[in-house]
Amino acid sequence: MDSFCSLSGLDPLWDWNRTWYTPNPDLTLCFQNTVLVWAPCIYLWGCAPFYFLYLYCNGRGYIRMSCLGFTKLVLGFLLASFGFVEFFYILLERSAEIQQHLVFLVSPMIRSLTVVLSVLLMQYERIRGCRSSVFLFTYWLLAVVCTLVPLRAKIQVAVYEGFSVDAVRYFAFFSHFALLLAQLLLSCFADQAPYSRDTSKVTNPCPEQDASFLSQILFYWFTGLVVKGYRKPLKADDLWSLRQDDTSEKIISDLEKVWTVECAKLLRKAENLNDNATLGSRIPEQAQLLRKLKKEQRSGFCLLKALARVFGPYFLTGTLFLVVHDVFMFSIPQVLSLLLEFVRDTDAPLWKGYFYAALIFLVSCLQSLFNHQYMYTCFTVGMRVKTALMGLVYRKSLVVCNAARRTCTVGEIVNLVSADTQKLMDFVVYFNAVWLAPIEITLCLFFLWQHLGPSALAGIATIILIFPLNGVIAKQRSKLQEKQMKHTDIRIKIMNEILSGIKILKFYAWEKAFLERVLGYRAKELQALKKSQILYSISIASFNSSTFLIAFAMFGVYVLIDKTNVLDAQKVFVSMALINILKTPLSLLPFSMSTTMQAGVSLKRLGKYLCQEELKADSVDRGPPSSGHSVLVENGTFSWSKDGAPCLRRVNMSVPRGSLVAVVGHVGSGKSSLLSALLGETEKRSGNVSIQGSVAYVPQQAWIQNATLRDNILFGREKKESWYQRVIEACALQPDLEILPAGDETEIGEKGLNLSGGQKQRVSLARAVYRKADIYLLDDPLSAVDAHVGQHIFDKVVGPKGVLRDKTRVLVTHGLSYLPQVDLVLVLMDGEIKEMGSYQDLVTRQGIFSEFIKAYVSTERKETGAPKGTRKSSLRLSVTDYMPVSRDLSREQLVSGDTDSPVLQNVEPSSEVDQVDVAVDAGKLTEADRAKTGRVKLAVYMEYFKTIGLGFILPIIFLYIFQQAASLTYNYWLSMWADDPVINGTQLDTDFKLGVYGALGFAQGIAIFGTTVAISVGGIIASRHLHHDLLHNVLRSPMAFFERTPSGNLLNRFSKEVDAIDCMIPDGLKMMLGYLFKLLEICIIVLLATPIAAIVILPLGLFYGFIQSFYVATSCQLRRLESVSRSPIYTHFNETVQGASVIRAFREQPRFILQTNQRVDENQKSYFPRFVATRWLAVNLEFLGNTIVLSAAIFSVMARGTLSPGIVGLSVSHALQVTGILSWIVRSWTDVENNIVSVERVKEYADTPKEAAWTLENSTLAPSWPQTGTIEFKGYGLQYRKGLDWALKDITLHIQEKEKVGIVGRTGAGKSTLALGIFRILEANKGEIHIDGVNIAEIGLHELRSRITIIPQDPVLFSGSLRMNLDPFDVYSDEEIWNALELAHLKGFVSGLSDKLNYECSEGGENLSLGQRQLVCLARALLRKTKILVLDEATAAVDLETDNLIQSTIRSQFEDCTILTIAHRLNTIMDYTRVIVMDKGHIVESDAPSNLIAQRGHFYRMCREAALV
Repeated sequence: MDSFCSLSGLDPLWDWNRTWYTPNPDLTLCFQNTVLVWAPCIYLWGCAPFYFLYLYCNGRGYIRMSCLGFTKLVLGFLLASFGFVEFFYILLERSAEIQQHLVFLVSPMIRSLTVVLSVLLMQYERIRGCRSSVFLFTYWLLAVVCTLVPLRAKIQVAVYEGFSVDAVRYFAFFSHFALLLAQLLLSCFADQAPYSRDTSKVTNPCPEQDASFLSQILFYWFTGLVVKGYRKPLKADDLWSLRQDDTSEKIISDLEKVWTVECAKLLRKAENLNDNATLGSRIPEQAQLLRKLKKEQRSGFCLLKALARVFGPYFLTGTLFLVVHDVFMFSIPQVLSLLLEFVRDTDAPLWKGYFYAALIFLVSCLQSLFNHQYMYTCFTVGMRVKTALMGLVYRKSLVVCNAARRTCTVGEIVNLVSADTQKLMDFVVYFNAVWLAPIEITLCLFFLWQHLGPSALAGIATIILIFPLNGVIAKQRSKLQEKQMKHTDIRIKIMNEILSGIKILKFYAWEKAFLERVLGYRAKELQALKKSQILYSISIASFNSSTFLIAFAMFGVYVLIDKTNVLDAQKVFVSMALINILKTPLSLLPFSMSTTMQAGVSLKRLGKYLCQEELKADSVDRGPPSSGHSVLVENGTFSWSKDGAPCLRRVNMSVPRGSLVAVVGHVGSGKSSLLSALLGETEKRSGNVSIQGSVAYVPQQAWIQNATLRDNILFGREKKESWYQRVIEACALQPDLEILPAGDETEIGEKGLNLSGGQKQRVSLARAVYRKADIYLLDDPLSAVDAHVGQHIFDKVVGPKGVLRDKTRVLVTHGLSYLPQVDLVLVLMDGEIKEMGSYQDLVTRQGIFSEFIKAYVSTERKETGAPKGTRKSSLRLSVTDYMPVSRDLSREQLVSGDTDSPVLQNVEPSSEVDQVDVAVDAGKLTEADRAKTGRVKLAVYMEYFKTIGLGFILPIIFLYIFQQAASLTYNYWLSMWADDPVINGTQLDTDFKLGVYGALGFAQGIAIFGTTVAISVGGIIASRHLHHDLLHNVLRSPMAFFERTPSGNLLNRFSKEVDAIDCMIPDGLKMMLGYLFKLLEICIIVLLATPIAAIVILPLGLFYGFIQSFYVATSCQLRRLESVSRSPIYTHFNETVQGASVIRAFREQPRFILQTNQRVDENQKSYFPRFVATRWLAVNLEFLGNTIVLSAAIFSVMARGTLSPGIVGLSVSHALQVTGILSWIVRSWTDVENNIVSVERVKEYADTPKEAAWTLENSTLAPSWPQTGTIEFKGYGLQYRKGLDWALKDITLHIQEKEKVGIVGRTGAGKSTLALGIFRILEANKGEIHIDGVNIAEIGLHELRSRITIIPQDPVLFSGSLRMNLDPFDVYSDEEIWNALELAHLKGFVSGLSDKLNYECSEGGENLSLGQRQLVCLARALLRKTKILVLDEATAAVDLETDNLIQSTIRSQFEDCTILTIAHRLNTIMDYTRVIVMDKGHIVESDAPSNLIAQRGHFYRMCREAALV
């Protein structure tokens, strides 16, 4: 190159004396005209082929020529023309001596051709839809930077010699530079959107897609939302739509493809192992357990592999950013070393000091940029991983088999999609630290070796000592975390059951027992957390003190091994800068290891669930409708699990198309199992099942969605008005629609909370009828409705003349009255079809069925007399049971859900003026989880700190002050040591200096441990109190609260919000306080060294405050919105898991998957801007923070004559920490404020209305009360809410002891309200109820409810032992329990169980049949044996034989009790002492049944309708 330059008469390429060792540095003309011109060209030509390929493979559409594109094009041609003009000018002017001007000839030509290439690239980018090019921006930036040196030279020459010498050349050069600068500026802007991109479908698109790459890397595109959030609290409508790559549909479909392949491989491996095991001998139990554990681990690994395949490539780009960040990070100590050398060398030219200061600033800025691009990539991947896993878990819950479903409760599934997916998000962010941290540690030690020689080995030894300790801690914490998660799962499961069965808990006064159960698991959970946090505190203390320990070990060894080893400023502070770098990987390593271990546990849990056995699609052969048989089962044997005993054996049945088949049998004979087998819900052991045509299914327990009544019926289908009205009429729903506040637009609560059992069943039936399916599987849908309604439904829907007459119907029923009208009767016993044939055939056959009929013919005669009437629920309260026939709907809470009654708890009373608008929001029931707005109030913080207690807070603050004081002192001590003069090649008193340094450092380490333990323990104390208060507040809430609050909202409080209070807030406080006190220390040091730095620090401090106020306002609101949008996900998961069999039967899985995708996307819409907000803040703060570094360095250079190297080193090395610290303070502060929202949300329920006290102090109530069971109503009146009509009006009634009273009445009469009043589910508005002379309003709720008993229609069981379900307070002996079971006809069943009374009931009692669950409820009543019994027909779900046994048991065992039966089946109360007939809230008749019939009034007419007279 030198020879090439010499031909043109130029200097050599490089001259150190001209460039470096001079007060006025400059580059040689050769370098300026070759390297500086060619470098950008080489970059562009070298990378262009790859860039062309990239554009070719990633087309985004065509961009029309815009003003921006046209301007770039024109400027490009102008720039190219400059080079060509210069080339031809030299060629013409200097043609004779062309060899002497080769450099000036070649460089312009290369430059112009490169510009032409850039123009071509611009056009190709436009064609391929690239709106902003980082590639060309880098080229223009290089070109401008390389032109700066010649520009400076030109300006200097012009200043000395003037422009007159070569005015044209000067003009050309400056014009060329101006055009380059213009191109650089224009490349900072994004072009318009591609023509092919259809933005019309996207409302409020994310501005990131329209931002230039510069705006993207600086996150300036986010500023608009921050400003909007600062001006007014953000709402969900303000949030952007998700980018296409972030949507659930895109992410889940990508992962599902890969996971299906991985899962198939795993299953093949498992099958091979099983085949090998079958060939060999029997595997020992231990080996089987080991194999099971290995399978779980493999499933977790397979899931990780699938995630890596889908999200790995994008994650690797982030990893590349991290590597580049590390390069810049390690450059900073090297530049600091040069700066300190400059300060020590008084002869060094001043420009070098400013150069080093500027270089530190530049490198710090680049480090920040790459770091935040890495973090942005990680959080984006984390978000997508969470979305993908939530989608997979949801899809799995729709296909998981029943056996697997029983092992994984709703609470555990909610935990999978909340806690476990969060752990994997953390894993994505911190995983790189696992492999990169050791590399960073090695590099640090290498550079330390260069400065301190073999003494650096002491640092390695220190690390080697710290690592095993933290490895052991991480392992122990992993075990504790598994333990904690196990207790959390159980706690959430119990909470889910409590929320599902809250009505029963209140009727039985069992809240305290379940509260103790939850608190018991909570105590175990917190005990594991406490141990984990103490271990973590040891880990944090060792790692936070690691900086000091390494420095102490290295400096100590360095000065002790050789007296001539001197610690000067350069050695000390460059080493300290390296150790500070070392601190990051050292502190991240345990956290990343812990996160990785936690992620491993979560992956195993997720993998285990996702690999659970699925329902086999081939268990039922499905085909189009045919003229032959619609349902065919040949030699079918079925079970609920692979290893379980068969529930159905040797089933052979053939159902011709269009026929009506009845399935009858005793409780537990397998009737429901048969329908499940036809749906493919069971495990097919042998045989064939064939279904020809589409299927509609009505389950025994109606599954109702939290949606409008219309949506429940349409179930995703388009509304066809004529058919819809016909279905409504046939299913007897028209009267209900007339009394619902918004008709069919009325919102139905979760699990149909505001509907009675009869209404739920009719809605469930209407859903099936509307479907127009070919085959109808009806699981006892008529048992929960009144006799006349049941007859209506049979005639209009199911029967030979019903709307389904041409369809195939399989009807499970206990009502024998319908059997003469069916085509075929199947008689089931013990899981086998014992008889099959028409009704007449079976009667004449004199078999089991015939005996069955004869045994109960008298009962049937009483009940029907003709094929009229059906078994109906005796105690279902209805909407109209509580209110007059007006549009003002009552707020009645159902005893167990009356036959027709919605309870719309939050419907406000309407004035007459508002009646026309009633349909707008009157039908609204549930309250969506609302986000509070604005900053978190100080009162919330005070509430949190008050629960911790002043006794903890004061020591924490003192320990932090002591910790930072020790740190400040030992750092200042170190700078004084570094400035000590060297006498005879050594420093004096090194042992003493080292001792003081060590003592201060160790004191700081002890203080760190103390602060972390204190905050952790304080956080656990606060968490315990807050959880206890939340649980107590929720359990003390009235039923109205549960009806309008979705269980997902409450579960969210008990899972995610409590988890945030457990861990996030204490961790955030540790971080915030640690960094706050560290910042104070740094500011003191910088101001001590260079007081003039206050000029920069104070304004920057104000600017930080300004940015922080912008950020926190937006970030907190985003956190709230994200939290609020999370609840519907859990509610939907809960709802889907419970209704999975219905969803599958109707083939509605795609629609439900779409719904959950929408809910997840809605949640991610607020999560995405949340983490971008953090990056926006960090980039802004770190650029500002870097100006503090710049100012500290520049002021040190300016004052180098008065400052010692030790003080400069101390100041600059600490200033380098400011950037990260200030950013972390705001982020940790925001994290605390974001998470303190959890305290706000948990405390939210403290102010909601509560029930009366459970127990009263100094209660004088006798333990044996009530002794007689007399009940007296005195002028009793009740409204559901002030402003509504009276549901009960002036009820005056006296019920004698041992009296048996039936309460009857038309829908809306108010009969159910009496029961609610007795239990004080609703409080009286006037009048009183006296039991045994005691006013029930003056005693505690539990004192009342525990002394009277109800047998509800909906039998609710909880997970736990059978004994716990009967006696949660453990007050009865085993003998008493067995006696109750015998009387409830369950002794034989329970005796046959392996665990007897300790038999574990699954969630909701799903491993018992509905009839068995009803008998358990009877056993509860027998066990309590109170003097007052309220009956809500307890026999709706049992066969006639069991029904007769129950009725006889009630008559014999409760003979000396007062019995109130709210009856719909009039035959059950005909032998009662008195019948009360109610109408519109009044008692209209009251007398013995025979007398009332003789009077020929209301009761007579009802009996006539029921064919009893």
